[in-house]
Formats: sequence, C-alpha cells, structure tokens
Amino acid sequence: MIGEKSDPILYSFRRCPYAMRARWALFLSSQKCIVRELVLRDKPEHMLEISPKGTVPVLLLPTGQVIDESLDIMLWTLKNYDPEQLLAPESTSLDEALNLIKINDTEFKYHLDRYKYPNRYEGAVAEFHRSEAEKFFVKLEEKLTQNTYLFGSRPCIADYAVAPFLRQFRNTDTAWFSASKYHALIRWLEALLLTAGFRIVMNKYPLYNSDHSAQYSFPPSEEA
Repeated sequence: MIGEKSDPILYSFRRCPYAMRARWALFLSSQKCIVRELVLRDKPEHMLEISPKGTVPVLLLPTGQVIDESLDIMLWTLKNYDPEQLLAPESTSLDEALNLIKINDTEFKYHLDRYKYPNRYEGAVAEFHRSEAEKFFVKLEEKLTQNTYLFGSRPCIADYAVAPFLRQFRNTDTAWFSASKYHALIRWLEALLLTAGFRIVMNKYPLYNSDHSAQYSFPPSEEA
C-alpha cells in the first residue's frame, strides 16, 4: 500500500549524494513519505512546477510547502523528531557541524566533481583535484583520529550529510582510496555504509517514469 495522503512526497534519485542524505535523515527521524525515484532525463512536470531548478531532492509537504535543498530537508525532519540527537553534536555546537557540511558542499564538492568527471570541465586534471580534495580529508582524519565520529562518540547530522559525498569520491577510484593514509576516515565511512539504515536508504525501486505508475512508501516494510 502506498503511503497516506498526509505523507510528504519526495522526488529522489538513488545515486545522488544530496538525495541520499535526505533519505537517510528521513529514515533516522522515522518520517514516512512517498518516494518517486526519477529518471533524470524524464523529470515529471509536477516536480518542475513545484521546483523549477529541476534538481533532487524535492520534498513536497501536505501543507503545500516545498523544500528543495537537501540540508533543509535534513533539518526539517530532524527538528520534527530527532531520537538520536543528531542536531545536538556531542563535542561541539550545531553551528560548527553545519559549517563542516558547508565546506563539504562547496570546497570539497567543487574538487569532487572535477576529480570524478574531468572531461566535463575544461582544463580539469583529475589528479590535481584529488590532491585538492585531500585537504578536506586531512581535516576529517584529524577529527576521526580523536573520536569515533566527526564530533564525538556518536554520529551527528554532519556524519550523515558528508558520508554520501565521501562514498562518491571513494567509488571514483576505490583502489587509491583504500590504499590511502586516511585510515580513520576509511574506517568511519565503511562503518556508516554498513549500517542497516544505509542499506534501507539505498534500496532499489521501480522508476517513477512518464506514466507516473511507480512510487513507493518510505521507509519500506521489512518485506521490501
């Protein structure tokens, strides 16, 4: 059975790190929603009407409010219900955790894109951008050498917001990443990706294509 009419609708794309972290936060806050998994070359008119920028994730609330930035979705759902205290980092303030996410979303993401897709950017050299991205790794490694998670012995919003982008970086050249000197970072990432929650977040479902026939309730049932 598809979700209730009162459930929010989430337009998503499984492999997008922005959509990934939004789904992760929704799962961790037990927020039910109806997920429409997109074919990016066939974006539904409805999604483009409510969010003309045409990127995922997009969350449509029953009130008609639209939230179309992944971090805003995370904050919205966790402010409603945050059983793991992800908005209360153990060893720092929420502002500092959000600042780390900002660095991820700006400086690190800039180099990640050019490392992963050098042919899409004029003059981009993958090895150079990998080296520049490592400056972020150094920052994370220092934190993770001192603590199990980025800001203490338990995860906070920063862990779940950053990990999908580190996963994308790792997958670009898994051999290089696995052999790198960032041992604490590797351990942290693998631990998060092996959680049952991440497995659920990454479930594969039919695509919500042009006939609008495929959508699914999230979180899925145990049988899914």
